[in-house]
Amino acid sequence: MKLSTKSRYGVRALFDLAYNSGSLPTQVQDISRRQDISPRYLEQIFQNLKKAGILTSKRGPKGGYTLARKPEEISIRDILLATEGESLFVDCIVVGDGRRKRKPECGLNGCCVTQTIWSDANNLMTEHFGTVTLKDLCERAQAMGLKREVDNRMMYFI
Repeated sequence: MKLSTKSRYGVRALFDLAYNSGSLPTQVQDISRRQDISPRYLEQIFQNLKKAGILTSKRGPKGGYTLARKPEEISIRDILLATEGESLFVDCIVVGDGRRKRKPECGLNGCCVTQTIWSDANNLMTEHFGTVTLKDLCERAQAMGLKREVDNRMMYFI
């Protein structure tokens, strides 16, 4: 399975918010610069993340984007669902609630042994992404020695 740039950039951008900004609003230009992602593309991604209740925004010179929940409450699965929708390895497997992503014409449905391994793999992937949070990514970044960017908006010089 290959995730789209929308999902990969969404995870990177939200990690950036959690790691560099905490609860302070952050402008798209700052995230764009640090993560080397087009600001226009980030705005598109952020619209999906806002609809999913992962991000909030505030307009104005002191505005920007903030996480709607704490980093430990936002899983990678939440982000992937907001940007990709339900992702399956193959179209013929059934998701947890009994629905299919698409309804393929398959005469082997229910009696295909390979369908079971694709379903198992999908369940493992979903479970894994559901357990990794933005807080986990921040802890990994600290362990790797990644530097945080200091927020210059709060510095005063006398």
